[in-house]
Amino acid sequence: MKSIQIELRQLNKNLHKMIATENPILYSAAKQLFNARGKRIRPTIIFLISKLINENEIISTEQKRLAEITEIIHTASLVHDDIIDNCDTRRGTETVHTAFNNKIAVLAGDFLFAQSSWYLANLNSLNVVKTISKIITDFAEGEVKQGMTAFDYQISIDSYIEKSFYKTASLIACSCKATTILNQSSQNIQNDFYLYGKHLGLAFQIIDDILDLTGLSKDLGKPAGSDFINGNLTAPLIFTLNKKPKLKKMIDQEFQFKEHINEAINTIKNTNSIQKAKDIAEEHIQLAIHIIKSKHSYTNNRELLLVTHYLLNRIN
Repeated sequence: MKSIQIELRQLNKNLHKMIATENPILYSAAKQLFNARGKRIRPTIIFLISKLINENEIISTEQKRLAEITEIIHTASLVHDDIIDNCDTRRGTETVHTAFNNKIAVLAGDFLFAQSSWYLANLNSLNVVKTISKIITDFAEGEVKQGMTAFDYQISIDSYIEKSFYKTASLIACSCKATTILNQSSQNIQNDFYLYGKHLGLAFQIIDDILDLTGLSKDLGKPAGSDFINGNLTAPLIFTLNKKPKLKKMIDQEFQFKEHINEAINTIKNTNSIQKAKDIAEEHIQLAIHIIKSKHSYTNNRELLLVTHYLLNRIN
């Protein structure tokens, strides 16, 4: 996104300053996460919404700081996710618990959450603090829900969507809303952008789960089918279960044989389940687009719409 390249470059510099600590091991662990750079989707969305809702297309200092806080919270959640899922790599780089150990990784994740909370408090907006604090609660609830339904082939699509909201969509929804709060936007605009972020986040998670089956390991930064190994049953598998009951036996055996993972992926690919999952993601994308295009008729919405479409087109 050309219009926010400067902001994204500055964000990367600021993130390193924000995680500075006198403890060399803790700093090394935290720094490693930001060296394995992701696509910075969440800050990008915050920057673009900030420009969209400000009549002068200005991103305020507070909105820039919110983007940084959001990325720190997201990164902290990944550290804990990797421990729970026992992932050795993330974006092709060793995970913190692999490079160090579980104890250091837990502390690094906690440190990042603590840093984000400190910077959040310094935004001096109680409504933003309330909105963003809910994300961390939702993360914990999402992890518990995922743990409770591990290897449970009776999980419904509704339960899967609910878990996806807590684990992914809540962060995007709440940060979109907080962006509008910092702009002193009306309650209607705050609610609309919360819904925009919610739909975008749900689509993002569903697409990620599809990519876990269709992507190459080198692109994913982790082995294909990692979700199944950890008992995380995603939309394509849930849709396939009624058509291919043999998958239930593999789930009962917790995919203990590597060939079961490959067989499950091939079985899913030979049905229309991936397309059905993509259709759900597309519905959420269309709902998000409707909010931007129809409800407020922003004239400078092109870049935000491009990002919205990009999330869906990752699997094309």
